[in-house]
Amino acid sequence: MNARLELSSESVVESAAGLLEELRAEPPLVHCITNSVVTGFTANVLLALGAAPAMVDITGEAGMFAAISSGLLVNLGTPTPEQRSASLEAVGGARTAGTPWVLDPVAVGALPVRTALAQDLLALRPTVIRGNASEILALAGVSQGGRGVDALDSTEAAADAARDLARRTGGAVAVSGPVDLLVDADRELRLGNGDALLTRVTGGGCALGAVMAAFLGTARRTGDSPLLAASAATLVYTLAAEDAAARAAGPGSFAVGLLDALSAVEPGRIAARARVETGVAA
Repeated sequence: MNARLELSSESVVESAAGLLEELRAEPPLVHCITNSVVTGFTANVLLALGAAPAMVDITGEAGMFAAISSGLLVNLGTPTPEQRSASLEAVGGARTAGTPWVLDPVAVGALPVRTALAQDLLALRPTVIRGNASEILALAGVSQGGRGVDALDSTEAAADAARDLARRTGGAVAVSGPVDLLVDADRELRLGNGDALLTRVTGGGCALGAVMAAFLGTARRTGDSPLLAASAATLVYTLAAEDAAARAAGPGSFAVGLLDALSAVEPGRIAARARVETGVAA
């Protein structure tokens, strides 16, 4: 696949199907530095998808491991002193080795420790930034963030901030919401799949960051762009959420069903159900 593939709905769907097939053929090793609330769920999501998770957040090991990993996630949900040091070390190792990495700036804005760390990491140019609208606005420096991990802003309200961050980093930005907005410096996508039960499960959003890191690791081999890798991750994850929600009695059975649905998503089914709109960034 070509990173310069014309951005149409069809090409986005084709890329997603191809990347999923490649991911399962050669499972990426995904290095996760993530928050203590979601570690187990995130690892299980990656395993269900077909990737190999590793939760290495110890200073002295993080940089070494990031250099041998396929992709790296840095999630700022519970940034302990050890995790803060390990995050910076891991990103340094990733940058030296060319490992693509995802920044998930959880609850940045009003909380000073994680906000300062997020700005330090932003300067190191993440391959993909993933967050809700309020987190993206806060990371761009135009708001004080949301209510903890909950967004107080609409996805479209964060569109300009997302484009600015994409241009500053040279990567892609994914803004999660009822309709997900994904942008890079020149292009934008709106993906309309998913289910509200994702917001009722701890780790529903955080695990998506790990899935993006997995697809970035695969895209590094195939030549697909960060935008297409992030969109593939979003499509696969949200389509699985729809399948899980259709069978769930509530949030508990949905969480278990999401793992089953991720394992069952087939590349050939993506085109039939994906809701994709493409455009040129303003």
